[in-house]
Amino acid sequence: MASVEEEIYDIVSDKADVPREKLEREARLDDLEIESLDIVEIIFAIEEKFDIQIPYNANDQEMEFETVGHVVDAVKKVIEEQA
Repeated sequence: MASVEEEIYDIVSDKADVPREKLEREARLDDLEIESLDIVEIIFAIEEKFDIQIPYNANDQEMEFETVGHVVDAVKKVIEEQA
């Protein structure tokens, strides 16, 4: 079974059309040319995959995703909170 982090990398790669080998925790979403619409699609896919609700609002800086690692950490936190 793939780890949460690996599953997220697969989703990001698929939804944002980014080669899987470019994804690492420190990779900045801006540098990967992942735009806000891509982030929304990624969030929806993650919510569906893990059956969770991520409190993400593109207009709210409370949950800010600057790197792939930020996405992974936020998802892991939500999974723990909603378990």
